[in-house]
Amino acid sequence: MASSQSPSFPLLLPFFLFATVAIARSTHEHREKITHLRFYFYDYYGGSNATTVSVVSPPGNNTFGSIGVGENILREGPQSSSKLIGKAQELTVQASLESPAYLSALNFVFTAGKYNGSSFSIFGRAVLTEPIERGIVGGTGKFRMARGYTISRLIKSTGTTQMELVMAYDAYVFHC
Repeated sequence: MASSQSPSFPLLLPFFLFATVAIARSTHEHREKITHLRFYFYDYYGGSNATTVSVVSPPGNNTFGSIGVGENILREGPQSSSKLIGKAQELTVQASLESPAYLSALNFVFTAGKYNGSSFSIFGRAVLTEPIERGIVGGTGKFRMARGYTISRLIKSTGTTQMELVMAYDAYVFHC
């Protein structure tokens, strides 16, 4: 006995599925933006105003394996009187046997201005004596779905046991 089902239905099913997917995709599309940020990172090590501390110090004179955490200051400009725009929460590990090179993870949290309440995170290798490029691995708020990179360089270093480090950051953030 012949089937009453139209032979064209199985042929049209892929077109209906494609149309449904295309409609769903168009309602969730977003335009990706790129934002270039320049800011300054202030790190104080040692003393009563320290923003970074060592939490693990290997035995002996070896620094390999040392771990530090910090909540550092982000400012608009290179002067310590510049407007405070956020903080950088960091975790660093001395991960090189040959030189002081660190594996670092930082979360830049903005607390003022256009990006107040937003953040983005970076991860990568840091050697303070050369320009540092690290990848942006995510973000929140206005930086949701962030990716991109940062380039930073040391612009000021003072002291030995109580140190102040100031780094200039350029961040190129792709986000929703």
